[in-house]
Amino acid sequence: MPVMTQRHDRLDAISIATMVVLCFLWGVQQVVIKLTTPEIPPLLQAGLRSAIASLLVLAWLGWRGVALFGRDGSLRAGLLAGSLFALEFALIYHGLQFTTASRAAILLYTAPFWVALGAHWLIPGERIGRAQLAGLLCAFAGILVAFGDALHVPNPDELFGDALLLGAALLWAATTVVIKASVLTRIHPGKTLLYQLGISALLLPLASLALGEGGMASPSRFAIGSLAFQSIVIACVSYMIWFGLIARYPASRLSALSFLTPLFGVAIGALWLGEPLTLALLLALLLVGLGIHLVNRPRPTT
Repeated sequence: MPVMTQRHDRLDAISIATMVVLCFLWGVQQVVIKLTTPEIPPLLQAGLRSAIASLLVLAWLGWRGVALFGRDGSLRAGLLAGSLFALEFALIYHGLQFTTASRAAILLYTAPFWVALGAHWLIPGERIGRAQLAGLLCAFAGILVAFGDALHVPNPDELFGDALLLGAALLWAATTVVIKASVLTRIHPGKTLLYQLGISALLLPLASLALGEGGMASPSRFAIGSLAFQSIVIACVSYMIWFGLIARYPASRLSALSFLTPLFGVAIGALWLGEPLTLALLLALLLVGLGIHLVNRPRPTT
């Protein structure tokens, strides 16, 4: 039976607070992945994360008695969303080997632009106005300021990595729009998540083998803990919450809040890895905050 959800035309305090926590967790994940990659190859790491999280989500849905195999019309959309999700992460993890983290963050977090444009054309009731467009531009300007001093003249390898990350941003946006514009918003969010985790758990290890990444020898306790964090906290709990949010709130406005993720990543990198905090980061936070306000600003009624 489809899950009936209450729809909202703007974000409320609970959804904003939830997104801030999610963005913090996703920012932590970026640092953790980088620290774990020397012990567990990137695509294998992503595939193992999806596989473990798939089993956890499947067990949780079974415990809750959620029907997974009934005819709800979600198979085609679910397979499409799952394939896009898997390819997105393949491009992210592979691209990070060729380009810098700062360039990757800027390119990947162009996704809210593509979400807003896709939702504007494909999802009824989510047309963007001038204030929302200004908010997206302002928030993206904050990202550019935050990472601007880390940019340098790219070499050919970086251009290749840049292309992969831009492709990942487009795939992220496409996945969000597919979910929002399809029957996937009317089924249990756990099933929507399971489509994506399950398909990526199959495809990402195959991509790892195709690229000759190799396996892992004797991972340290940190690497095992990192994989558990990525699987349980990120790929299971945080994604379950995320897909529940996009079933209830405007996709373009939620995506605008995801601009906080790279900012958290920089802050956590400064505290954990000793990277410097600059005035540029503070200015970026101001711009992102203003952008979020504009994107979530209620439109005047006529």
